[in-house]
Amino acid sequence: MKSISSKRLKGNILIPGDKSISHRVVILSSIAIGISNIKGLLLSDDVKKTIESMTSFGASIKFSSRGICTIEGVGLGGILEPKVPLNFDNSGTSARLVMGLASTHNITSIFTGDASLSSRPMKRVLKPLTNFGANYSLRKDNFLPAILKGSDLPIPFTYELKEPSAQIKSAILLGALNTPGTTKVIDKYNTRDHTERLLDLYDADIEVRKIRSIKEISINGVNDLKALNIDIPGDPSSAIFPIVASLICKGSDITVKNILINPTRDGAFRVLKNMGAKLKFMNHKRLAGEDVYDINAKYSDLKGVDIKKHISPTMIDDYPIIAIAASKAKGKTTMRGLSELKLKESNRFEGIINLLRKSGVKVEQKNNDIIIYGNNELKSGGFEFQTYLDHRMAMSALIMGLISKKEIEIDNSDTINTSFPTFYSVMLKINSKISRA
Repeated sequence: MKSISSKRLKGNILIPGDKSISHRVVILSSIAIGISNIKGLLLSDDVKKTIESMTSFGASIKFSSRGICTIEGVGLGGILEPKVPLNFDNSGTSARLVMGLASTHNITSIFTGDASLSSRPMKRVLKPLTNFGANYSLRKDNFLPAILKGSDLPIPFTYELKEPSAQIKSAILLGALNTPGTTKVIDKYNTRDHTERLLDLYDADIEVRKIRSIKEISINGVNDLKALNIDIPGDPSSAIFPIVASLICKGSDITVKNILINPTRDGAFRVLKNMGAKLKFMNHKRLAGEDVYDINAKYSDLKGVDIKKHISPTMIDDYPIIAIAASKAKGKTTMRGLSELKLKESNRFEGIINLLRKSGVKVEQKNNDIIIYGNNELKSGGFEFQTYLDHRMAMSALIMGLISKKEIEIDNSDTINTSFPTFYSVMLKINSKISRA
């Protein structure tokens, strides 16, 4: 897939369902009592891996001709031991959340993944789960494949997050569901809170207390979850790609419908507003326990900003595309405290710097900070970008191509299916010059 300089992006578009919520809804519906009907479930490669794993655990998951997903749950404590290893390909979210669920069931599961996932650290999520009484082994003590033996008599505990990871928090909360007594997670990082919101919708015995900037989430386990009928809103981490394209391509004016805006995930939109982006949030509604808006984005004269470290948990997936916006902004943008980017699907810290430099943008690295010197000129382009199987770096490179003199081509467009399978058709609909290579 490749892209070239584009102007006057126009149109109204729909974005597929939120990936984070889709993963969690599949898992919770699979262990609820009764039948859940889900509209707008994201059928990306990542979410398909969660569906496969929950099917291996015994849940019945079907799709109607209208795309509605129906899940008949097995109930808490009812998951079966998988007959074959669970292959998560490139989906770190699937693997880590399912580890949490399996850790408090008396089953043994084998977790595998592709080359990218097998290079990402897993000890940081598995080690906290041993507090339940689970046991595990990992290749070289940190990497997949993993063997996880769930606890036959899970023990509740209190855990304070050591790093800003919603996946670690969610894994513990999912394990807590099948654990007698009260399990607590203390979160001082303001990590994304979809798991807590959904657990409340599914009738889990959950309490969230906030004392100043610290959240304490408590679950009293072994309480049945109820099945739901639920609509999943559009994914903001996908919507931000056409939105940024509209902000940086002259004469553009697009509207993206039904997008989730959650205070633990809206950091990128707040940063764009600070940069001078013309963004308008309209037609508020509530879906899946979340606030949802239509977002209008118009071409804007952006300016550089200082993005503080404390905001990173609310936009951790969005730094690559924000870097593209910063390359078009006048002046210096500093993105601070990005060590977590080195542990994503690829080393996004290096990927951002590499993409900007290849495009002729002046960029500096200082410890875990990236400093971008932007300007309103077209970028150079004229290269193929190696994605390292990273969907967000792939899409960011293609958006960079829309403001480049020469084409930018990516080495692997299939990886985009990880999160945004309709990316190509959505970008064509708004008249961007993206084509199949």
